[in-house]
Amino acid sequence: MSMKVLERLGLDRHPRVVTGAGLKPGTPGQVVVTNPANGEAIAGIRLDDAAAYEKVIAESQEAFKRWREVPAPVRGQVVRAIGDEFRKHKEALGALVTLEVGKILQEGLGEVQETIDIADYAVGLSRTLSGPVLASERAKHRLYEQWLPLGLVGVISAFNFPNAVWAWNSMLAAVCGDVTIWKPSLLAPLTAIASNEIAERVASSMGHRGVFQLIIGTDQEVGERLVADRRVPLISATGSCRMGKRVGEIVARRLGRTLLELGGNNAVIVHKDADIDLAAKSILFAAVGTAGQRCTTTRRLIAHESVVEELTKRLVNAYKQISIGDPLSEKTLVGPLITPAAVEGYFTAIRRAKEEGGTVLIGGERAAGMSKGNYVMPAIVRAPGSNVLPIAMEETFAPILYVFSYRTLEEALALHNSVEQGLSSAIFTDSVRTSEAFLATSGSGSDCGLAYVNLGTSGAEIGGAFGGEKDTGGGRESGSDSWKAYMRRQTVAINYGSELALAQGIRFGE
Repeated sequence: MSMKVLERLGLDRHPRVVTGAGLKPGTPGQVVVTNPANGEAIAGIRLDDAAAYEKVIAESQEAFKRWREVPAPVRGQVVRAIGDEFRKHKEALGALVTLEVGKILQEGLGEVQETIDIADYAVGLSRTLSGPVLASERAKHRLYEQWLPLGLVGVISAFNFPNAVWAWNSMLAAVCGDVTIWKPSLLAPLTAIASNEIAERVASSMGHRGVFQLIIGTDQEVGERLVADRRVPLISATGSCRMGKRVGEIVARRLGRTLLELGGNNAVIVHKDADIDLAAKSILFAAVGTAGQRCTTTRRLIAHESVVEELTKRLVNAYKQISIGDPLSEKTLVGPLITPAAVEGYFTAIRRAKEEGGTVLIGGERAAGMSKGNYVMPAIVRAPGSNVLPIAMEETFAPILYVFSYRTLEEALALHNSVEQGLSSAIFTDSVRTSEAFLATSGSGSDCGLAYVNLGTSGAEIGGAFGGEKDTGGGRESGSDSWKAYMRRQTVAINYGSELALAQGIRFGE
């Protein structure tokens, strides 16, 4: 199956992809991509070194000089053609995502659809990039703002969204007049090669070579260089909070810009008047989808004491019916974790939860009948009566849902906001007053960048700005005015009169 997918995307003939007899684990300068569903090697990838990095930077600088001169609506037409090409390859790319990172096929296809959607969004944006015209206090003066291309944009992506996160950045950056340099996770380089190849091939065929660049290498060899490089004014990094803090520190040291999309320890509050059926279905998808390996995964359930028992019972019953297995099968709802190390992280969290007084209601073990692959059973852990469970304050990238109870909404919000991250949040209630307290414009409600009412924490639409607060990094990608991160603002003042008029009514030399 893996070779067929590689062939459909032309990866079997790509100069940096090694398959067949040439694939030898341990080869210097090469990383082996392993299928997390069965542990089998898919392909080897030749890594870039410092010399290759410098070549990419030089090519990117030259490409930027050309690309920034192209009118934004014309840049939009290039992005439109890229989106159309992704439509043609959606099935194969979705399958590749599944093979490489273990997402079930529907989620792999959905991720590629996100790339198509953000391309469509960027096409419209290319004709609406604008700045405000401001009222000048001086006669015969015009005052306005304009937004200009920023330059080279470094994109560092994580394994769990090996296609869409790059697209969120690169499609917007492209219509803004920037060149993207993509450093993907070494756990998902095949999807990166295929995706970047499509974008660059389309752009080159339309006379715009070098707008989409790819650099694949270790953090030591290319990652550190990219982050510290003054020639790259913006670094957009998606990953752990630990990684983001390091990136932010290095880029700040050179007074560059960062767009950080980091971890999330997301909670759902279920109030006493909630639609329990709707809540249970939404929590199930958000807690176990992508095997708990989303930054927006629901990790904490905070339910009112009057509904917590019934809701927990429904979730346990639903977990018993989850089909775990081959992510390419249409019947499968939960695939594998990405690596054996992720499996160990899952068991470490379960062990700590028990030591801290938590009760494992279901899961906490390897999935039955799966002799190969990184499969675990999604777990539900009930917090002790004290509602104190330190492990739940940490983000474990695995399908573990911690259940807490509360009496008052104030108590629920305090528990909700008690973690270091602030990405996604949700509440289930039929009360306007309760939902408005959760969304309070004073800031006393959810402290997250994403807040949902009667929806789960996962499944953001591309039209809204995506990102979070606190240790999640503060970055915003995708919709709304996220495009501003990829441009620089310039305030323009024009005197079309014949007199010198100074602001603030200052007179000088009269």
